[in-house]
Order: sequence, then C-alpha cells, then structure tokens
Amino acid sequence: MDEITHKGRVIAIDPEITTVEIIVEEACASCRAKGLCSLGSEERKTIEVRSSAWRPLAVGDEVEVVLKKALGYKAVFIAYGLPLVVLFVTLMVLGALGVGELYAGLGAIGAVILCYLVIFLFRNKLSKEYTFYLK
Repeated sequence: MDEITHKGRVIAIDPEITTVEIIVEEACASCRAKGLCSLGSEERKTIEVRSSAWRPLAVGDEVEVVLKKALGYKAVFIAYGLPLVVLFVTLMVLGALGVGELYAGLGAIGAVILCYLVIFLFRNKLSKEYTFYLK
C-alpha cells in the first residue's frame, strides 16, 4: 500500500483541472457515539487534479483521489519536522553561545517563523511536486 487515498466527489470540471471535494474524517467519526461526545468531526476540502481526456467525468461522480505515500511523509516532515528541528537547533546554539533564556526562546520562535515563511515562499514549487491523481 504505497498510496494515500480519499473518496471524493467531482464538483467542477475544466479542460485542464478537475476539482474534487473530499471529506476528511477523524478517526472517531465512524463511532456510534460521536454525536454525544462531540469529538468526531468532518471537514470538507477541495483538491485540484489534472483532467484527463481518457477518463470522462461528470459533476457529481464519485472518485478516489490518490497521492503517493512517500510524498505524504515528506509533506508531514516539511510542515512539522523541519520547524521542530529548526526550533531545537536554534535553542541549543543560542544556549551554547551564552544568550539568556528569554532571548534564546524568542530567537528560536523567530527562526521557526522564518522557516514557515520560507516554506510559504516556495509553496508554488512544492505544489508542483505534490500531484494528486484519480483512480
């Protein structure tokens, strides 16, 4: 199983892009008691997928949106792992240089903000790498 799949529904079709709405369910969303505990939640997201002339689709069709699992792990690392590493490295370096705890903490937070800013600036390049396809 080298793929991450989500069921979705086609909501718009253009010559180059097909827009699919997927429903992301939490782990307890299928529980019978989710209405009582209010911890289960559903979130609707839209994903743009390149259209294919070989697969005729219509608005409302049920489809499966697929992403390679390795790309999913890479996305998690970029979004969470890399900023965490930046935070700890900055804290350690500033602490070793003798900077006070307050300034080391503020510097580490600033480094994480800078890290997310760099990720934001490279979002178009990253989005080209993360391509979804329909199954």
